[in-house]
Amino acid sequence: MVNWIGLAIPLAYLGVLIGSLATFSSLYRKRKAAKSASLEPWFGPHLQRDIYLSLLHLEPEPGKDKAPAVPDGVLKAALLQRATEDIKRILEVRNSKQALSNLLQRGSVGDDLWQRFLRAEKEIEAELRDVVQEANALQPDWGQTIFQSANEMHHNAILREKLNAIQAQGKADRDWWDQEKASIQSKFIKELDEGGKENIKPPATSGTDKIGSDEDAVVVDGGGPAAASGATNIPKGGTKKRKGKK
Repeated sequence: MVNWIGLAIPLAYLGVLIGSLATFSSLYRKRKAAKSASLEPWFGPHLQRDIYLSLLHLEPEPGKDKAPAVPDGVLKAALLQRATEDIKRILEVRNSKQALSNLLQRGSVGDDLWQRFLRAEKEIEAELRDVVQEANALQPDWGQTIFQSANEMHHNAILREKLNAIQAQGKADRDWWDQEKASIQSKFIKELDEGGKENIKPPATSGTDKIGSDEDAVVVDGGGPAAASGATNIPKGGTKKRKGKK
């Protein structure tokens, strides 16, 4: 005979355990969903998308029943700008995913950052599908080529920014070189002027020069032609002493 009282206790225990696990799982999922919803978004507000939606759903002006019609060219341009912004975000997500995954494995970043990144990735996927649908609605089969055109616009914008930066740097370098050249020229001219003043000296007028000239004049007077002739008339024996008479 089956002992139902003995089986009721394990069954009650299993029921309580399963109920507790189900309650805990439900509460955990709700808390995780609420926490994920409260996380700061990975990207900022999508301004291009807001502009496109505002143009697509214009409200009528006061006193009028219908809203003004927006030309298709304006809507296409706004949608193309929206797709260009999506290209920027796609590239940022692709470039950050591998590095963020490595940091998460090492424990350098928390799980909250990874959840923000995953949510941003899902938002990008939904945004791409929405853009393709809007492009096909404006023009058939445009959704297949809109992101190619947006990618070209993105690369052209990057090249334009680099060119503007190079031109700005070139102007700054040119101004610096003009100032440096003017400074070097002024220093060089100043050195030339100082060197010319040092090389120019006034004529010597000191007393020693006068004394030297007088002595030269005396030497010339003493050594005239008369002295020279007298010196030649002296006999060879004139220098000998004469003997005295006894």
